[in-house]
Amino acid sequence: MMVEKKITSYPKEKINILFLENISDVAVNYFKSAGYVNIKKINGALSEEELVAAVKDVHILGIRSKTQITGKVLAAAIKLQAIGCFCIGVNQVDLAAATMHGVVVFSAQYSHTRSVAELVIGASIILIRKIIDKHKLAHEGIWSKDATGSYELRNKTLGIIGYGNIGSQVSVLAEGIGMKVIFYDVETKLPLGNAEDRKSLREVISKSDIVTLHVPELPGTKNLINKTNLKYFKKGAILINYARGEIVDLEALRKYLLDGKL
Repeated sequence: MMVEKKITSYPKEKINILFLENISDVAVNYFKSAGYVNIKKINGALSEEELVAAVKDVHILGIRSKTQITGKVLAAAIKLQAIGCFCIGVNQVDLAAATMHGVVVFSAQYSHTRSVAELVIGASIILIRKIIDKHKLAHEGIWSKDATGSYELRNKTLGIIGYGNIGSQVSVLAEGIGMKVIFYDVETKLPLGNAEDRKSLREVISKSDIVTLHVPELPGTKNLINKTNLKYFKKGAILINYARGEIVDLEALRKYLLDGKL
């Protein structure tokens, strides 16, 4: 006797998926190949009011960092099961409200690791060799062959603040081109290669030719780089922030840039 197989999961053809902020078609095609058919993609972010109207019947929501998922939005999303943040952080989502409504929130922790790490190394080369200055002069019709103040990265010290997925990858790349690497993290992390763990933010800042920031945006990291510790940077040091903007006190930084210290 044949036993009829019962379907116990929610039918895929009834699941509505909404992608915002021009999420790659790779994601869309992945869901389609898995049997999901109701997929809508919007190129930009939506305002809170627009989101409230858009998420009413959505089961799965895909966003990037510009979209703000507030408690009001989550209250309107009565069918929402999960929010996928196609970026590293989840601070654009009201996590407490998401928990209250039973919505799972996750991010792509490793999605930009290599991209950001390479950007840091590229920016380091451009800045320490003063390529931006030479580029500006060239467009003004001045061919400057003066190498004063231009250096190689080799044998320079890179200070990494935050030795997580990205910070540790920067560490590997930097050491591969001959830099000395020191780092600081609030948690104990295993150094990769010959990188050295330092016990304080001040120690890393004061000993580094280039300082790069790779920490999340949290109450404890807001204005992490401020007027108190900016004075410990080496004169002429380079500060690179490919993390969140609020990690640096920009007004305090402005003073040190105008004074020529950084």
